[in-house]
Amino acid sequence: MVYVILADGFEEIEAIEPVDIMRRAGIDVKTVSIMPSRTVTGAHGIKVEADIMVSDCDPNAMELLMLPGGGGHTLLDASNEVHALMNFAHVNGRYLAAICAAPSIPGKKQILTGKKATCYPGFEKYCYGAEMTGAKAVSDGKIITGRGPGAAADFGFELVRLLKGSKTADELREVMQYND
Repeated sequence: MVYVILADGFEEIEAIEPVDIMRRAGIDVKTVSIMPSRTVTGAHGIKVEADIMVSDCDPNAMELLMLPGGGGHTLLDASNEVHALMNFAHVNGRYLAAICAAPSIPGKKQILTGKKATCYPGFEKYCYGAEMTGAKAVSDGKIITGRGPGAAADFGFELVRLLKGSKTADELREVMQYND
């Protein structure tokens, strides 16, 4: 199970494009609201009905936790439930993925220390101990980071590669006309 955590102000493309790509690959993905209801409003006013509430997450079933960026990353960072899921993922060898400003959340907890990572320009200072690459998407062990909105597809395909293999990711890139 992949949990994509949503808070008001999330960057829509950074959440929805990777969710779409992973679902096309047959990955079980649930969007998760940390707001008072399942309706979450993105940074550009797009309302999304999350699949479940954060209280419905089963950490034991979690294979990957994904945090999108945008202004909502501050709400993610302030959420004890998000930190509990992130700690569980880190301690139990689950994948932890974050894009744009969101790598700053595990970065401040020093989860990125000694890892290659990327983030939205200006947030590097919060990625304590990480080797910042500037690439669109970077995976290092169980940590996956993405640079920003324009990297959402690359980030999504990297998640598919890790969860389903390179062949599936490459075939999906071809079907989605992403290779040209």
